[in-house]
Amino acid sequence: MAYVNSSRAASFSLADRISGFVALTKANLARRAVYKQTVRELNALTDRELADLGIARADVLSVAREAAYGK
Repeated sequence: MAYVNSSRAASFSLADRISGFVALTKANLARRAVYKQTVRELNALTDRELADLGIARADVLSVAREAAYGK
């Protein structure tokens, strides 16, 4: 019995590449919006409120980065 295994390189059309780029850009803009809003909201808190959350004022940017982009 003979078996045929055929594989070919996937070629993406220009439209596929453009739509992928647009989707990636939208996702990046959404992540950036989450980052900016998190920074804005954490900076609006007092030092006491941040301490209650266990966050130092110096850690606001890293907490926002983790919230938006993960570790």
